[in-house]
Amino acid sequence: MVQPIGKVTLVGAGPGDPRLLTLRGKQCLEAADVVLYDYLASAELLRHAPANAEKICLGRHGQGRRLTQVEICRLMVQHASAGRRVVRLKGGDPGIFGRLVEEAEALQLAGIPLEVVPGVTTAIAAGAFAGIALTDRDRASCVAFVAGREQAGKRLDESLDYRGLAQFPGTLVFYMGVTTAPAWSQALLDHGKPSDTPVRLVRRCSLPGQETWSCSLDQLAPFVATHEIRPPVIAIVGPVAESQVLSNWFADRPLFGQTVLVTRPAHQAGALADPLLELGAEVLVQPAIEIHPPDDWAPVDRAIDRLREFDWLLFSSRNGVEFFLQRLRERGHDWRALGALKIAAVGPATADALAERHLDVDVQPKEYRAESLADELTPLASGQRFLLLRANRGREILADSLEEAGGKVEQVTVYDSQDVTTPESRITEAMLAGAVDWVTVTSSATAQSLVHLFGKSLARTKLVAISPLTATKLTELGYRPTAVARESTSEGIVEAILDTRSA
Repeated sequence: MVQPIGKVTLVGAGPGDPRLLTLRGKQCLEAADVVLYDYLASAELLRHAPANAEKICLGRHGQGRRLTQVEICRLMVQHASAGRRVVRLKGGDPGIFGRLVEEAEALQLAGIPLEVVPGVTTAIAAGAFAGIALTDRDRASCVAFVAGREQAGKRLDESLDYRGLAQFPGTLVFYMGVTTAPAWSQALLDHGKPSDTPVRLVRRCSLPGQETWSCSLDQLAPFVATHEIRPPVIAIVGPVAESQVLSNWFADRPLFGQTVLVTRPAHQAGALADPLLELGAEVLVQPAIEIHPPDDWAPVDRAIDRLREFDWLLFSSRNGVEFFLQRLRERGHDWRALGALKIAAVGPATADALAERHLDVDVQPKEYRAESLADELTPLASGQRFLLLRANRGREILADSLEEAGGKVEQVTVYDSQDVTTPESRITEAMLAGAVDWVTVTSSATAQSLVHLFGKSLARTKLVAISPLTATKLTELGYRPTAVARESTSEGIVEAILDTRSA
């Protein structure tokens, strides 16, 4: 049988912020069998790829050996020839200094189908994120993208017309030019570019750690050396670089420069990560616990078959809502099976999960904790039958309180909560280096797991707890939180960080 040929898609990853990926790029990642990515492509983009996709880093700047272009082309051909769908994830745009021609030629010679997905090129992004209009009608009617580092063996005067560039009546944007800044800046000066020409340097464009510097062309070389500026850097040269035509919207966001570790399960991390990103934070995601279906659905199925025997459904978490109602559907029922059952939710996130499925709650406490829900329900508990849908671990306070008040409580495990035992190496390195400003702690189980994952490294960061109960658990473990959310929600955590920052 002939092995089917796969396909290679060259996807522009954009300048750094993973949210700048195009929709088509996301679609290609979601269908990938293999992802080959370079160090300029955000590792967060790999979350769009299937869990079983092979993910191969082609080398990181300053960390070990980077694969050569020949090796990269060989990998693409090898995997596609085996019938796999390959995504070559490239920083910026594949066609702007992205070795597009070499990779396309290698694929065409091997008979491999090819697609190119453009990305947001870093020059355009650098202008937007540094508050510069590259083509200000009063200062520059054109823009040129220039390679600051040429192919090995070439002299500057062999490839670039520096006389023409020095006289170019617009904005010059140099890629990969920080290490060669002394050479190209002097070449421009030698060919008549005014010495006081403004230069704006933008490092780590679009990322929360973005840095910008300004100087004149004649001072560029000593400026780069004095400030020890390292790649990746874009240099914007021309009159537009001196004026802040746009507001400094990017760096003015309240959490700009802050790194926050989100520790929720991967499928729930976005609800907390997204607002933090909007406020300018760099967000790292390292789940402290994993959520799985129960090993045995039989107890849940028996409860579903006996729903008419109960008066109340008690949901202790959003996960409980999702797993129970999904199982209800899998058993061939819809919401009519709930009949006249009354519903209680422990907090707003749980109530929101029910509302998303057009189910309203009858009881929801003002304070997000089992004790508060017990306080609300105990006056109603006598003679009532409760079905408590819960995780495999947790406190017994709610069930005990209702039974003491004369209710009858049956508990079923609708999902398993398990500790993550090994963190990602990059997260461990960041924690050890004290490079994480905040760690979010969203439950007592999360607190316990984080201590096992990071130990004393937690003392090098600030902890924000979702509730007083979680704060108490952290304190018992030896790590007093810096902030505690007033409302036990993702929004409450974000507000607690902002309040502490502004205090």
